Amino acid sequence: MREVLLRLEELLFLSAPEIRVVSVQDDGEVVQVGVRCRTAGARCPGCGNWSGRVHGSYLRFPADLPVVGRRVVLCLRVRRFMCEDLSCGRRTFVEQVAGLTRRHSQRTERLRSALAEVGLALAGRAGARLADIFGAKVSRNTVLRLVNALPEPQPQVPRVVGVDEYAMRRGRVYGTVLVDVETRRLVDLLPDREAVTVAAWMAERPGIEVVCRDRAPFFAEDASIGAPTAVQVADRFHLWRNLGEAAEQCVSRHRSCLRASFAESAPEQVPAPAPAEKGSPWPTGHRFADRTRAKHAAVHALLAASHSRRSVQRELGMTYRTVQRLADVARPEDLFQGQWQNRQIKLDDFKPYLHERWAHGCKNAWTLWEEIKSQGYTGGYGAVRAYLQPFRTSPTAPASRPPSPRTVTGWILTHPDTLPESEYLKLKSVLADCPELDALTRHVRAFGKMLTQLQGDQLPQWIKAVRADDLPSLHTFVNGLERDLAAVTAGLTLPWSSGIVEGHVNRIKMIKRQMYGRAGFGLLRKRVLLAS
Repeated sequence: MREVLLRLEELLFLSAPEIRVVSVQDDGEVVQVGVRCRTAGARCPGCGNWSGRVHGSYLRFPADLPVVGRRVVLCLRVRRFMCEDLSCGRRTFVEQVAGLTRRHSQRTERLRSALAEVGLALAGRAGARLADIFGAKVSRNTVLRLVNALPEPQPQVPRVVGVDEYAMRRGRVYGTVLVDVETRRLVDLLPDREAVTVAAWMAERPGIEVVCRDRAPFFAEDASIGAPTAVQVADRFHLWRNLGEAAEQCVSRHRSCLRASFAESAPEQVPAPAPAEKGSPWPTGHRFADRTRAKHAAVHALLAASHSRRSVQRELGMTYRTVQRLADVARPEDLFQGQWQNRQIKLDDFKPYLHERWAHGCKNAWTLWEEIKSQGYTGGYGAVRAYLQPFRTSPTAPASRPPSPRTVTGWILTHPDTLPESEYLKLKSVLADCPELDALTRHVRAFGKMLTQLQGDQLPQWIKAVRADDLPSLHTFVNGLERDLAAVTAGLTLPWSSGIVEGHVNRIKMIKRQMYGRAGFGLLRKRVLLAS
């Protein structure tokens, strides 16, 4: 038995060699381990003097880490010692096991650490549910208290800091996130984005040499006040996005060029249906069959011209379900159902004659009906007129739908080497008919080359070239660049950017959603800083 207890000491209390296991009890739900301290005395927490004079003892029952899903409770006998230093304010004190217990704690230090880590990852309710599964039943408030009790980290002063805003309540309350761009670790979270707060934070850290930011004017003001000697770097992602917005406005001004490039094609006559073979299971000339074929052809023609199904529904006046049925089949014959498929009609024997007369120019249905009636046709005039109706219709091939300004802007912003061949040809057709869009494309690609190859020294020449063309939207974009020219030039020259800051902002959003938006700034800051 003693060997078993020694083995438990090695397994359970490797980090606390002064603990001795004296008993183990298992009632099927809770494992109770009786332990006591080996040392002869303890140091007074008041004066630090050693004392071996025992005043008394009592039992503590701190919860420990669960074992195979079962709760573990320590039955720890602690001693109360008398302080022998008469000048000390403490007369007695209780021994504490380093790394295992603390005053008034109901859990061991390792269980507290495990629950705090669960709280950092999952917050209160979800953390309490997960801890219960592992056999450490706690309330959500306890998990949050353990998280709040964790000490805050003290990171080093960053040399390159990235700054951006995050939303506590979108559109109402915003804070500031600061990231060490070199180590990619989050440094601090501020409760607001006021210039005084951010500038004071930077002023307390004189080692900041580079500030990566977006193009918001208040962040430029913060950096100028708090770190006047630091180099400000405008984020390249925001520069490219601003250029994309200006390009889309420019394309929208030239919608007429898009329509001209994708004008309607010349009308094409639909040839008359070929004479149906006698006994064919899919008769040509039957009203339902011909109507279904015509609808199927019209729907697929519009879909091939880049119309959506909803657009086809509005264009042809059909229900969406009918358009869906016609679009989902490759052949109209797949829709033909019923006993009429193999049924002979009265007009079948006279269809070759009708085709021949129609080809010779006789297009009067009444005249043709009277002619075949003299040959023995016993049907009515309506059947002849319905059969000849598809011969009269000459629908035009639907025009290709012109691309939207956003679609064309996407083609312009995409690198030519990665643009699909079909889209490349469409873009080429658009640019051939519009010199302004062709100039826009050249400027966008030149800016993209500067951005990807860090050629910020070419920015003045690029601005001069844009000024020479009649592109008002790009002129507005250039005006914004000139107001922040130093930071933009640094962003197109130095390797630093705010990409990692945007990643941390997204992680903050995830943590906020995990707490259903009810967490205050203090808890959010704890979770964000310690989990990173």
